Amino acid sequence: MSTIPSLKAGSDPAQMAKALDQAGCLVVTNVCEREVRDGVEQEMRSHLDSLPDEWIETDDPDAFYPGKTRRAIAIVERAQAAWPLITHPISTALCMHHLGPHCEQYQLHVTGALEVAPGAREQVLHREEDTFPFFPLPRPNLILASMWAVTQFTAQNGGTRLVPGSHRWDAKRKATPDEVVAAEMPAGSVLYWLGGTLHGAGANTSAERRFGLILTYSVGWVRQEENQSLSVTPQTVAKLPSEIKALVGREPEGGLGLFDPRVIPT
Repeated sequence: MSTIPSLKAGSDPAQMAKALDQAGCLVVTNVCEREVRDGVEQEMRSHLDSLPDEWIETDDPDAFYPGKTRRAIAIVERAQAAWPLITHPISTALCMHHLGPHCEQYQLHVTGALEVAPGAREQVLHREEDTFPFFPLPRPNLILASMWAVTQFTAQNGGTRLVPGSHRWDAKRKATPDEVVAAEMPAGSVLYWLGGTLHGAGANTSAERRFGLILTYSVGWVRQEENQSLSVTPQTVAKLPSEIKALVGREPEGGLGLFDPRVIPT
């Protein structure tokens, strides 16, 4: 399998879930309006531009994150324009299908604005679930990832590279070059992939930047990669819609995550 399935936003959610089940990745087009994309970039621009130059220009070829990229997390706190995307109906439906059977409450795992500049090298292929190595491959669905295309994604400007079908592989199976495919999608699209799917940012050989918003979700009984309790201030939590409050940890997962609201009001 060497193609990334693509469906339009109005497609049947069951069809989307099936495509994601089979390929481990899926592009959905015509999802996010220009106004929302512009709002996300405007709110995150100062955070990206304030990153130290040495974080951006220095590139260790053995480092996980390539140089010439900007990455800023804490989207819930910093970009209110992104709130509707966090609980978008398509994301909710796919989380319920892929994560719901394995937990009582899924949660936000990582949020971030990612800008890949011209000259950036490709990122090493990896799995979102590699932080949980005690589960042998192929693992149960622990994470569902999404990348919202604020600008267009192409094979030349660093569009995410994926290996369709690799979510079903064991640890011995390695990807060959012909199995790696770049996610090409117009601005306003969203790419989904399962936590077991090999992927990584592509090299930017173009003269344009590639800007994306990553939102990943995990089952509620694992530790989040991004500590939402520290990324979101109590003042912002008080303003959040109830659905996002639950995703940042204000609802317990079974007996995990209990708290007394009299200490930090919700």
